[in-house]
Amino acid sequence: MVVGEWIKCKSERLEDGANSLKLRIRGRFRVAVVGYQQRRSSMATDSWSFYSSVDRLMHRFSDFHQRSLASTSSFYRKTVSKDFDAEEDTSLTRQIQAIAVPVLGNVCHIFMHGFNRVQIFGAKQLQDAVLHRPKTTPLLTVSNHVAAMDDPLVIASLLPPSVMLDANGVRWTLCASDRCFKNPVTSAFFKSLKVMPLSRGDGIYQKGMDLAISKLNRGEWVHIFPEGSRSRDGGKTMGSAKRGVGRLVLDADTTPLVVPFVHIGMQDVMPLGAKFPRIGKTVTILVGDPIKFDDIISEGAKSSIPRKNLYDAVAARIGNHLRKLKLQVEELAALQDIQTQTYSPSASTQASTLLQNIDWEMLGIENYIANDDSSSRLNPLLDRQTSHPHQLDSNHDRLSEIPSISSLGDRVFWAADVVFGARGIFGSYMKHTNKEKMRHAEEGVSPLKTWNQLWKSMCEREEVGSTLAM
Repeated sequence: MVVGEWIKCKSERLEDGANSLKLRIRGRFRVAVVGYQQRRSSMATDSWSFYSSVDRLMHRFSDFHQRSLASTSSFYRKTVSKDFDAEEDTSLTRQIQAIAVPVLGNVCHIFMHGFNRVQIFGAKQLQDAVLHRPKTTPLLTVSNHVAAMDDPLVIASLLPPSVMLDANGVRWTLCASDRCFKNPVTSAFFKSLKVMPLSRGDGIYQKGMDLAISKLNRGEWVHIFPEGSRSRDGGKTMGSAKRGVGRLVLDADTTPLVVPFVHIGMQDVMPLGAKFPRIGKTVTILVGDPIKFDDIISEGAKSSIPRKNLYDAVAARIGNHLRKLKLQVEELAALQDIQTQTYSPSASTQASTLLQNIDWEMLGIENYIANDDSSSRLNPLLDRQTSHPHQLDSNHDRLSEIPSISSLGDRVFWAADVVFGARGIFGSYMKHTNKEKMRHAEEGVSPLKTWNQLWKSMCEREEVGSTLAM
């Protein structure tokens, strides 16, 4: 009986302990759930307050952007001092440019005229603007952008070597900072070649544009590609001119002389993705008349036209001129190809004409070609030039513009023109069709036979001279 009561009491205690433990667990669980819900609600409140704070900050920044920084969304005339880049334009930089610009310019000139064929129409327009414009008048040249090396190859082919010897008279240009100024080495290289950095997406009021305007304010020459980037279809189409070129024209202290030119063929010299330029290609360049903006400037001064519209009007006019020139240069290039295939003289006529244009006496060599023979050989070329008065021979024009050849440097440039002119003559002969080659072979005319005849005539003259002396 005692044992039964003890067991009963023990069971009641176990039951009470189990109930108390159950209550404790339930209470502990309830507290945990309630605490989690409270923490969750507090976290939601905190996150909501955080996002609301961020939203308030964004609204405040937007108001500040619209009120205090109105210049970024509106357009105005930003004046730039002539000494804007005085810190960067040091004497050491100018000395390096005085060496690097003539070297690279003449190398590019020899490459274009010696290893490629360059046809230039209206070169006098650009040369007059570069050499004979007033000192206080800045020059702005605009062109289409086809290949990565449009500048300096096209610019160098347009100028005589003597002009590029003076680095101060050569153009400034702009290049994307993520392309030409990636590291200190490339930055120093392009800076020595008178290239200024331009950041993509920073707008028309960035430092690069201010640098270009400061050069214009000094009366210097700046070249720019209004499209802003290279053509992606090999120059078949042209993009619209960007608004930045309008700012260069309107925000300069003196309205620059704007000379446009368009070229085709650089897509063959420097194809998209190529690392080195190619040789044996033909490049045709057409320089247009200077573009006038007097009506736009006067209209903007009289009425309250937004600055944005003025920039767009200048850019649109430049783009229209470039597109018209592109159509013309394509027609000229096609016409030149037809004339080359139809009216191309024989190799012997071209060789004798080249020899007649050489001043042998200046080189200390007698002229071994008779005058009566030269006149007969020159007639086909003269007839061809007369029938096509608008055709410009860049090599002949460049030689005729040199008044005298007295110094050693002038003799070197003259000899280089003669050598590369001869290379162009025989290079064009190698491009004849098979039919023309067969016709020349039947007639017995070849470059080798021409040189043999010249050598024989020279020997005969020497024999006659020695006989008379005896």
